Amino acid sequence: MIYQIPGYGDLELNTIILDLNGTLSVGGRIVDGVGPRLVRLKDAGFKIVFFTGNTRNDADTIASTLGIEWELAASAVQKAEAVQKYEPETCVSIGNGLIDLALTETVKLGIVTLQAEGVHTKTLIAADIVVPTIVDALDLLLDPNRLIATMRS
Repeated sequence: MIYQIPGYGDLELNTIILDLNGTLSVGGRIVDGVGPRLVRLKDAGFKIVFFTGNTRNDADTIASTLGIEWELAASAVQKAEAVQKYEPETCVSIGNGLIDLALTETVKLGIVTLQAEGVHTKTLIAADIVVPTIVDALDLLLDPNRLIATMRS
């Protein structure tokens, strides 16, 4: 999808890369409202994948429930390497932890969430956008006017 942002230019985003723990799920539970938004984003043409170290051993279940793919990436280096196959210049990442720092710095648009598990300050500083929840982050991508309001200069 191409977002036309005044004062910024065209922002092409094709792939959404999500963190699992603390972002897509909190305390092992998928955040309410995520599923329907992911369906709408897939229908809009986005590829959606989450990277995780699978700490809670629930990645298969969550991926199946949400109808998206996942990749094992148990460190910041592994996440930064894994994104390379998705053309990072057309990726948006949504995360919260220090493990997401290199990924946030590598992709075109980095978004961090301030949910119950917190956000690491280094990742916060590296992010392009900070939102309260994963739902707010997904809504930015679903409603171009929200993204424009945040990104325009």
